[in-house]
Amino acid sequence: MAQYLLSIYQPDGPPPPPEMLEPIIRDVNAVKGEMRSAGVWVFSGGLHPAESATVVRARDGEALLTDGPYTEGKEHVGGFTIVDVPDLDAALEWGRRLAAATTLPIEVRSFHEG
Repeated sequence: MAQYLLSIYQPDGPPPPPEMLEPIIRDVNAVKGEMRSAGVWVFSGGLHPAESATVVRARDGEALLTDGPYTEGKEHVGGFTIVDVPDLDAALEWGRRLAAATTLPIEVRSFHEG
């Protein structure tokens, strides 16, 4: 088994109105339940908006803190799920299901072994 990170990319700006968000939350929770039932779910979480981020850089032995996301963009990571699956094909299938549930792009990346 290998672990994969399924990153959810969401557009910057306010969240959708409740009438649009409620079915998405329902569908995401259904996929999460399927992951748990299949024994592949490890951990997942949503993130606060990118503007709430603080970037920490090491410079000359000091920590330099910068408010805001690392890069400027129109979308940022809004949440993630870690799955433990047999291979990339299985991870991509869960990524497909999560993309359908969230209506957002999902980046699938494996963890280094070791």
